[in-house]
Amino acid sequence: MRVISICPSNTEIMEFLGLTDLLVGVDDFSDWPVSVKSLPQLGPDLSIDLDLVEELKPDLVLASLSVPGMEKNIEGLKKRGIPHIILNPQSLTDIENDLIITANALNRPECGKEAAGQFRNRLETIKRKGAKAVTKPKLYWEWWPKPVFTPGSINWLTEISEAAGAENAFKDVELASVQTDWDDVKSRNPDYLCIAWVGVRKQKVKKDLITNRPGWNELEAVKNDRILILEEELYCRPSPRLLDGLEKLYGLIHN
Repeated sequence: MRVISICPSNTEIMEFLGLTDLLVGVDDFSDWPVSVKSLPQLGPDLSIDLDLVEELKPDLVLASLSVPGMEKNIEGLKKRGIPHIILNPQSLTDIENDLIITANALNRPECGKEAAGQFRNRLETIKRKGAKAVTKPKLYWEWWPKPVFTPGSINWLTEISEAAGAENAFKDVELASVQTDWDDVKSRNPDYLCIAWVGVRKQKVKKDLITNRPGWNELEAVKNDRILILEEELYCRPSPRLLDGLEKLYGLIHN
């Protein structure tokens, strides 16, 4: 089969299924595994070049609704009659299910069952460790600094926090993504600041951009130098790589 992925998390699902060799094209932001960068690049995930997609004659396109604005790609695929499936995971269970859904769509159901089982076992292993944690630190996650966006309760990062033996400082807000401000964050006085700005490489995020915010020098996290500048690709993409991020997080907060 000839498969195209137009979202980084879908490309990563293909790798976890062991089916990356079926890919014949990807979006510009797909960067893992590194080998996919040698494939035809079809534009940014919010604005895929559908003419190029059509030229590659795919048997299946893995589309997504994980970022607002992706609807345009799906409308275009429908209009052109290009076979596709749409993934829109909001939770770790959804990601596990997407491994099965994708494998079934590729007529490789055994790959999906195996990958989903490995995903579940790995998650349960770290959950057992997290449950034994003596302290349950409060984590503030930051997706974007200005305006501030942070995950609410309906988000995989709330699950990641709990699995690591911690809690999301904004778990009381029943939204997937919360727009708030620095004063609100300060009032919650989290134990750790977990900074993972969407689309921004870890190396470009400087700590003083965080510590210089008005009044933030009073935060416990800043006083104790508990500012974690994290790889956005391990926390902001709804793919099985979130488990890599989870394992790393556990090590950072319970060392």
